[in-house]
Amino acid sequence: MSRAERVGDLLKEELSEVLLREIKDPRIGFVTITGVRVSDDLRHARVYVVTHETGEGQQRTLEGLQSARGYLRGALGRRVRLRYIPDLSFWVDESLEQGFRIHEILKSLETGGRPDEE
Repeated sequence: MSRAERVGDLLKEELSEVLLREIKDPRIGFVTITGVRVSDDLRHARVYVVTHETGEGQQRTLEGLQSARGYLRGALGRRVRLRYIPDLSFWVDESLEQGFRIHEILKSLETGGRPDEE
């Protein structure tokens, strides 16, 4: 595991705690951090999130997270020992949704080819 991956895992844990306990922005509802990809120079981090909202609600959540970037970096600076706290950018993680669609397609192919057995 590379240093960037270890730092990403650490940031994921700490950001989850900060979002759960400290952020009070009403735009940020229930958010799950699914991953953090940190650049090799540890200066930038893409934070992948899943929200339980769609469309406009999801966009509002991303805007809330983007506006809280400064606070989140400061909180990370107090919690982790890194020379530089990476610049954060937030992205919707669509891999869960894609996985669910693939599962549904595979399930329909499996049952579509033969009659139901009762």
